[in-house]
Amino acid sequence: MTLEYLMKHYQQRVDKQLDLCLPFANINPSRLHEAMRYSVFNGGKRIRPLLVYLTGKALGVDDIALDAPSCAVELIHAYSLVHDDLPAMDDDDLRRGKPSCHKAFDEATAILAGDALQSLAFELLSHNSEMIKTLAVAIGSRGMVGGQAIDIAAIGQSLNIAELENMHIHKTGALIRGCVKMGALASEMIDENLLNKLDHYAKCIGLAFQIKDDILDIEANTETLGKTQGADLANDKVTYPSLLGLTGAKEMATELIADAINSLNDLDQKADPLRWMASYILNRNY
Repeated sequence: MTLEYLMKHYQQRVDKQLDLCLPFANINPSRLHEAMRYSVFNGGKRIRPLLVYLTGKALGVDDIALDAPSCAVELIHAYSLVHDDLPAMDDDDLRRGKPSCHKAFDEATAILAGDALQSLAFELLSHNSEMIKTLAVAIGSRGMVGGQAIDIAAIGQSLNIAELENMHIHKTGALIRGCVKMGALASEMIDENLLNKLDHYAKCIGLAFQIKDDILDIEANTETLGKTQGADLANDKVTYPSLLGLTGAKEMATELIADAINSLNDLDQKADPLRWMASYILNRNY
């Protein structure tokens, strides 16, 4: 079994589950539901649901118990991208090679679609209070939304590497850490020590994920990225390459991935897909 096979398998699985839980576009208010579906089914790689599934599988959890949290984190991710692309935020017209939600529909519909996707995510987790708390913290003012606020405030400002890392631990890393924790929480045998090690894994891959995004913003093209190439530079954002140089940023990402893999030493071969996932994040080209 390979990571490529697992990615395809779980992409198909979570897409099927998402199709079942999202309102159909012909149900009123139809334009809102159409925008929600447009934003979810637009070619995403489903990295965050995959982390939920792979973490749960490493701990012997059945896929059925992982479907709801996997769908929830993808709905949250989709909502965050819809809002990030808005003119008041990153003001990006492209997302995954297609018009952003506010360009395909309109700003008001995009805002409401994001709101509704977030609400649906928590509805799916209504059976598990610990998962609700985990996701809420991951995406709130102490997590993803807080990181976005820091990002906006930092435009045109000078940041050092510690401040940049703090921003991305919140903006990108918090939801990734939430994905891994929710996958672990689905196991009845999880303990605090293993939770901490899995969280360290997730923290490392979350930062490496962002560093790689910063590198690709320079090295890849718009067609490959599916979003506007060079947007960080155009928006005068501080990035890892701007502080460390491309070579330094690549070295930091490599070190983080090695640290992530080492944190899984207590887990057996069932955790190999998590190890493969870490390497994939480092070596991806889009």
